[in-house]
Amino acid sequence: MISITAKVLIPAATAFLVGIAFAPFLAALLYHKRAWKKHAGKEGMGGGGTPIFNELHKEREVSTPRMGGILIWASVLATAGLFFLLARTLDTFWLSLDFVHRRETWLPLFALAAGALAGLVDDLLEIRESMRGGLSLARRLAIVGTIGCIAGWWFYAKLGVESVGIPFSAPLSLGILVVPFFALVTIAIYAGGTIDGIDGLAGGVFAIIFLVYAGIAFGEGQASLAAFAASVAGATLAFLWFNIPPARFYMSETGSMALTLALAMVAFASDTLAGGVGVFVLPIVAVVLTATVLTTLAQVFSKKVFGRKLFLVAPIHHHFEALGWPAAKVTMRYWVITIIAGVLGLALALLARMP
Repeated sequence: MISITAKVLIPAATAFLVGIAFAPFLAALLYHKRAWKKHAGKEGMGGGGTPIFNELHKEREVSTPRMGGILIWASVLATAGLFFLLARTLDTFWLSLDFVHRRETWLPLFALAAGALAGLVDDLLEIRESMRGGLSLARRLAIVGTIGCIAGWWFYAKLGVESVGIPFSAPLSLGILVVPFFALVTIAIYAGGTIDGIDGLAGGVFAIIFLVYAGIAFGEGQASLAAFAASVAGATLAFLWFNIPPARFYMSETGSMALTLALAMVAFASDTLAGGVGVFVLPIVAVVLTATVLTTLAQVFSKKVFGRKLFLVAPIHHHFEALGWPAAKVTMRYWVITIIAGVLGLALALLARMP
């Protein structure tokens, strides 16, 4: 047997090493297949074009491969599968490292895989048909909402979760409404995943967020969930190694959908299921994702109602780019903000568990 700390750290290191080893092969394949957009640009969330964004990113979009997110979810699934198989064929040492756990990690692993597959389909269509390709926003939201409903039902019907934790207070009882609430939170997190637009930004932010949730789960005694979150962080850091400017590849939809769906599951799994407040602290820990959603919605609302934009371009990290900030400055400041917010969220989550 090994310590709980080692059970969390060894999968994280393993996922990182698997990702580092796998990345050159993935990069070679993506460049060989010319897995990038054939025409630069995208359509705005509220309809119409995005000329400022297109001007900022017109060169990199047609020369840098998409689907780099494969590196993340493949490394996590490979790590989980490796320890699962070793635990069932060798001695108890490997059993201690197995983090495939019905109550804690079945749903996060399912969400990671389901999001990866749906995002991969979108990416393949995007590469083939560029701006007019890919799944529509409505279809992507429907996929995410459906997965959220399935997961919410599992938490409600199979795990008995009917409430969400509130710090220093009794949990807020939702009953069966926890299912649509779960779906709404999942959609909101997915909407925040649109930070994959600057080299290194999404990789660094998601790595920090999952490390924080590994700490939250560890503090709640959920060793398997902590190991899962830590392995996602490790795999994301491997991706970041190759995504630091100039990026070898982009995370794109197969990465962002997998990560955001997995994050939703981790947040709920670390909530009342473990006597915690994982959902309550989510907007704090993932503050830059929250800002991404809110600024995008505000931009669309302002354009529709008042006929003018609040920001030069939304989400707001592209607004800073349009103001003339170097991409590296935006990225590193987002990392700093996420670290500080993560520390605050972790402290609140741990304090809320104190008697």
